[in-house]
This record gives sequence, structure tokens and C-alpha cells, in this order.
Amino acid sequence: MARRSKAKKRPASKAKKRSAATTKRAPIARPEQLLRAFAAEAVEGMELAWGKKVSPAFKRRVIEISAELGMDPNNLMAAMAFESARTFRADIENPLSGAVGLIQFMPATAKGLGTSTAALKKMTPVAQLDFVRRYFLPQKGRLNDLNDVYMAILWPRAVGRPASYVLFVNGSRQYSQNKGLDVNFDGVVTKAEAASRVQQHLVEGMRPELRG
Repeated sequence: MARRSKAKKRPASKAKKRSAATTKRAPIARPEQLLRAFAAEAVEGMELAWGKKVSPAFKRRVIEISAELGMDPNNLMAAMAFESARTFRADIENPLSGAVGLIQFMPATAKGLGTSTAALKKMTPVAQLDFVRRYFLPQKGRLNDLNDVYMAILWPRAVGRPASYVLFVNGSRQYSQNKGLDVNFDGVVTKAEAASRVQQHLVEGMRPELRG
């Protein structure tokens, strides 16, 4: 009988070893990439919505993350301003849902990202931005406008859908939890309605006393 040759186990490639060793640290975009992405002369000179409410390190990290994910950093700032009640605090918590932080990470969401809401609350805002990046990463290249940036937080299945897309209907648990987003009180929350509150935060954040 012919003998079957035993398949030799291949050693893990150096590339795989390197990637495993670096998974704990989020990559940082190069300054020249940021300048090309946002047509700016200098990253430090870029003015963002709500920029005066955060540290220079926070602002720079937001720009880096936005460049990597292909979204406008002003939209990310507006979404975080809305979710954190304009505080940009890593420890802000919703007492009803238990959600915490810059984009209000739910306990299950935090667990899926390899952390916990308790750990997220202890982070600095800049450190927590790495988990904001990790959360948005699956939507890379799809965050084309403010509506989609916010949908990635509120209702990810609506990313890429038209503004008229219905999120919640009266009678559902989701509607009960988000009925404040039903702007015209018709018993339906559309994507545009939900994002309109964040749009208001973008406009507010672009005021001269807040933009920076």
C-alpha cells in the first residue's frame, strides 16, 4: 500500500508573528496622509467642530482615525458630542442602559471589543479613542456622511441606506427606547430624523467659540 506523506507543519510566518504582536496598538496614520485626506497645510492647524472642548492630543487622534476610516473628522466629533452630552468624557454613563463613554459603549459592545464598560470608564478620553476606532473599523470606507457615522453607532444595519430608511416603528421596543428621535411624532423614526439631532450638534460645534 502506498504510504500517505504526512503534511509538514509550517512555522508561523514572521508577518503573522508581527501582526499578532502589534494587535494591541492601533496604527497611526502618517501626517502626510492626513494632509492629503483633508487638504490641509498642517494637522495642528486644522480646526474641527468642538475642537476647543478637547485637548490637542485628542483632536489629533480624531484626525488620524478619520483619515484611516475615510470619514470627515467633524462628523466624528459631532457624533461624540451628541453621545457624550457635549462633555467628551470617557466616564460619562447612561444610568438606564449602562452605556458609557465617547460613543456610549453598551456592556455587550465593550465585551465584543475585548474590554468592559468599567475599564472604559477608567481610561482617558484619548485612550478610549482607540476603542472608538476599533468599533468603527468594520465600517471603513462606508462612513461617507454624518448620517452614516451616527448610524454606525445607533443602528449599524442602516449604514449606506437612504435617508428615508425606517429604523423604528411605534409598538417596538426599539421605538420606545428612541421615541425622542421621532421628530414629527408620526410613530416612525427614519434615518434622517435620528441623525438630525447630531446634525444640530455639528452646526453648534462649528461656532467660532467651539471650533478649533
